[in-house]
Amino acid sequence: QVQLVESGGGLVQAGGSLRLSCAVSGDIFRSYAMGWFRQAPGKERTFVAAISWSAGTTDYTDSVRGRFTIFRDNAKNTGFLQMNSLKPEDTAVYYCAAGPTAIATTTRPRWNYWGQGTQVTVSS
Repeated sequence: QVQLVESGGGLVQAGGSLRLSCAVSGDIFRSYAMGWFRQAPGKERTFVAAISWSAGTTDYTDSVRGRFTIFRDNAKNTGFLQMNSLKPEDTAVYYCAAGPTAIATTTRPRWNYWGQGTQVTVSS
């Protein structure tokens, strides 16, 4: 059983910052890429950012590139999403995901495991 637990969400004013964390535990013996997705009210879940197992490759959706940074600590099985210069349109529930993969550099695995989500609200 693999578990992903997000933390770090909250309410912040526009222009502020938040750091989300995603702790991975359980029987995930293989290497895995990590990703962040978000779902705003009434909208579909969309991709935000991903990082490869090797941490050498990252990928971002255009709307967050330059403001968000994804990174990970493999020794602690934890991933992070640093969000700066937040905007009201970043308001959403943020989900982390893990995708086991044999390719150390991929950021496009099959996302097999998901967390429960953490709410991020940005006020104007």
